[in-house]
Amino acid sequence: MKKIMLLGASGSIGTQTLDVVKHHSSEFEIIGLSVGYNMKKLAEILDALPKVRQVCVAQEADMEDMQKRYPSHSFCFGDAGLKQLAANPDYDVLVNAVVGFRGLVPTLTAIEHHKTVALANKESLVAGGPLVKRALKEHPVALYPIDSEHSAIFQCLQGNALKEVDKLIITASGGSFRDRSRAELADVTVKEALQHPNWDMGGRITIDSATMMNKGFEVIEAHYLFDIPYDAIDVVIHRESIIHSMVQYRDHAIMAQLGTADMRLPIQYALSYPSRLEMKNAEPFDFQRTFALHFTPASEERYPLLKLAFAVGRKEGNLGAVMNSADEEAVALFLDGKIGFLDIERYIIKAVEAAAYIAHPSLEEVIESDAWAREFVHRAWKGGMCTV
Repeated sequence: MKKIMLLGASGSIGTQTLDVVKHHSSEFEIIGLSVGYNMKKLAEILDALPKVRQVCVAQEADMEDMQKRYPSHSFCFGDAGLKQLAANPDYDVLVNAVVGFRGLVPTLTAIEHHKTVALANKESLVAGGPLVKRALKEHPVALYPIDSEHSAIFQCLQGNALKEVDKLIITASGGSFRDRSRAELADVTVKEALQHPNWDMGGRITIDSATMMNKGFEVIEAHYLFDIPYDAIDVVIHRESIIHSMVQYRDHAIMAQLGTADMRLPIQYALSYPSRLEMKNAEPFDFQRTFALHFTPASEERYPLLKLAFAVGRKEGNLGAVMNSADEEAVALFLDGKIGFLDIERYIIKAVEAAAYIAHPSLEEVIESDAWAREFVHRAWKGGMCTV
């Protein structure tokens, strides 16, 4: 029985993690969790999982209210609360499904406390990759990917040596505007941008998919997860989202992981590795309903944020934190209707160009870089910088 600490229980990955645990209750048990602001959802989860006793919420007022409703539980709140859960000695695996930069410290804390981490929080590696790599060197524990692309690569690497890898091939759907030229993107609406052709995801990740910032993040994640140089990582557009990613070996053999668009598979694999458990309440992929697979290059001219991510990844330092935080703020401004779609790229690129580069940042300097980038984007917006 693996005891699980689940951060981000009310989000998409968190909800699907709960489903995996529900269908394999003899294998997994959730002993603590976090939820941001959705107290109705939290109450439903706590009523369904009586063994959960450690709970973190975003706000102190919600903590006090929930403590009255569930007096036998131990509640905490905010970023300090997430760190407290990650430091809890009574679990085996941290599932980090927190969205955003605040997921970095819990990842580092879990590693420092010798806990296995199943990671869905991109920002841990995008913003803090060198810090996570350093922590893993000092405290050797397992770090398993939950993102479908990185889980696919992880699965394709089984039974082979990293020295035999020629390159990683990360697939991308192309996002909401994959069939539009850059000239057609100037006046697109928020509603249009949120219409992803293949997936039903949250606002930020859907916009990041449209700009390909999300795929740039995944390139950086792949570099840190698998210790593969950036020159050996390719991105291709794969419209069907059936092949989740591939590994090409030095003998030119290519291993691909295929499957339905069900995030429970990578979640379950990360929790059960090296075993493969039965997937409950789901249909397997049906080749009779899929007659063709398509691939096209991911152009860095069409997707400048993908080009930026490769450059930032190669330079390392604090620029990953700057890029990530500028993206969070620029996407929020777009979703609020305050800037245009192409302005997202402009704000992020400008922030990276303007940032003071720190080659080997401490955690405090990464946090300061995060705050600086957010302030930069808001200052730029208030100053009317909608073109560069």
